[in-house]
Amino acid sequence: MTSFSQLYNLAVDLNYVNSNNLYETAQICKNLGILTISAFSQDVRGLISLIDEQRNLKVVSLNFCINEGTFKELSKALARKGHTINNLSLYDSVGFTPHSFLTSLNNLKVLTIYHNNCKSYEGIEEFQKYLANSIFPDLEILEISNLLCFKEFAMLIEKTKGNILDIYVNIFNKSANNTGMLISAISNHCPKIEHLTTHLGPNDLIYVRSLLMNCKNLIRLSLNSLNEINGIGDELLNILAELSPKSLTDIEISGDWEYPIDTFVKFFESYKERNLLSFVVRGYFRYMSGEPTTTTITTEHVNIVRKYYNEGIVKSSNLLSHHFY
Repeated sequence: MTSFSQLYNLAVDLNYVNSNNLYETAQICKNLGILTISAFSQDVRGLISLIDEQRNLKVVSLNFCINEGTFKELSKALARKGHTINNLSLYDSVGFTPHSFLTSLNNLKVLTIYHNNCKSYEGIEEFQKYLANSIFPDLEILEISNLLCFKEFAMLIEKTKGNILDIYVNIFNKSANNTGMLISAISNHCPKIEHLTTHLGPNDLIYVRSLLMNCKNLIRLSLNSLNEINGIGDELLNILAELSPKSLTDIEISGDWEYPIDTFVKFFESYKERNLLSFVVRGYFRYMSGEPTTTTITTEHVNIVRKYYNEGIVKSSNLLSHHFY
C-alpha cells in the first residue's frame, strides 16, 4: 500500500477499469507526476477524483476513442491543475467540447496534438477559439498532426517568451492557409529553435529567408509541399545555399518541387565547409529494378548526391537508398 501511494507514473485504460476503481485509486495515489488515459469517451467521475487528488501533476496524455462528445467535468479538472501541468498530449480530442481548460495551462512547456481522423467537426471552431486565446509563455515543444490551424498556432507562438526549441506541424490532406503566417511567427519569436517541420505555400519563400537569417540555432529543417505544385524549388535551394546557418545540417524538402541541376549543385557546394549530415527528399523512392521515381528527382540528381557523398560532404541521403520516405 505504501509503495502504491508513492506511484509517479500511471497509465489507465478505461476499457478495463470503472469509475469505482479510479475513485479507490484516488484515495491512495496522490503523488502522480505522469497520467496517461486511454479510450476516453465521456466524463468519468472516478477519473475526475483521481486528477483532483494529485498534488503535483505535470504530464497528462489523453487518448479519445470515439469521434465526438463532451468532457465538461474533465475539462474543469484539468483547468484546476493548470498551475502544475507542463506537458499535455491530446489524441483525437478535436470533436469533443469544451477545450476551455487550455487557457488555464499557463506553465505549459510541451504541447502535442494529434488528430488522426480527417472528418471535419463542428468542434474545430471551438478548439481554434481556445487555442488562439491560450497563452503558453514558457512553451518549448509544439507537435501538431493533421490540424489546419496554422493561424492559431502562429498566434500561440507570438505570445511565447522565445524559448521554443522544436516545432513539428504536419498535415495529411495538404490543404491549408496561413502557412506563411506560421513561419513568420517562428522567425520573429523563436530565436532558439533547433528543429522545424512545417508546410510551405507558393508565396512563403520570403518567410523562409527571414527564418534562416533570424534562427541561427536551426539544426533540422523539413519543408513539405501543399496541393499547389509550383516552381519554388529553384529559389528555395538558392535561399538555403545562401542563408543556411552553420548549425543547419539536416535538411528535408519535398519531392513535388522541381530542382534545376545547376541549383542542385550550387546547394551542395555551399556545404563543403561544414558537411550535410542528412539530406532527404520527401516522397522519393525507387525500386532495385530501376523503375523511375515518383518525384521530380532524376538519375542526374541522384548522381550529384552520390558525388558529394563520396567526397564526404553529404553523410546520408534517402536518394542513395531503396527506402521510402
